[in-house]
Amino acid sequence: MATTSFPDASPRKKKRAATPAPPTRPELTGGGAPRAAASADACTAHVSPVDLVVTAAEPEFARQFGLSADEICGYGLLDLLGSPVPARLREQFTALSAGHCRRFTERVTGRDVAGGKFCAEVTGVAVRNPLGDMVGVVVFLRRAPDAVSGGPVLSALDAQVLEGVASGQSTVQLASRLYLSRQGIEYRVGQMLRRFDAPNRPALVARAHALGMFAAGQWPPRVLPERVR
Repeated sequence: MATTSFPDASPRKKKRAATPAPPTRPELTGGGAPRAAASADACTAHVSPVDLVVTAAEPEFARQFGLSADEICGYGLLDLLGSPVPARLREQFTALSAGHCRRFTERVTGRDVAGGKFCAEVTGVAVRNPLGDMVGVVVFLRRAPDAVSGGPVLSALDAQVLEGVASGQSTVQLASRLYLSRQGIEYRVGQMLRRFDAPNRPALVARAHALGMFAAGQWPPRVLPERVR
């Protein structure tokens, strides 16, 4: 099962100055993106685009973390959620706030106030006013089933290497991105080739897909958090 590093034993509630309440109907603030992201099994929260602090949440969203809708306000979203690669989730929100993307979806591991963990899918959507200024972020959380079938588990670094191989990156590209030597990348790929009983890189990716290592419908490929230790 995946493990995710959290700064404290439980999510932290951040103290912050009062801010204007977020729009109660984000689909009316421009673009209609939040409405499109919603689904019957997703619960919703609003977060500040500046510090990613929860400003409002549906009771069902708060319940995932063992809190009420009032109690969860003031918590930092990144203290409630984490990804297999710690910096990835923050980078996604940074790109959203900078206008580099309108939305993103990421597999995450949540943690409640009692220390319990669960796997989920989070979608972040930028909310903008008619002038195009960003006024908030709407987060949709879709919890994964508690029962997860067994399968291979990789280290966080091996997961990043496998993701790079699956997206077609060369040894040189992976070495540059992950700050490793080319020999280090080849060693890790070789280890996975033997572990997955694959003769080459395309076969390694095919085997990983067959074993359910990757999140469905995501590009670039992402290894599921429950497959990362």
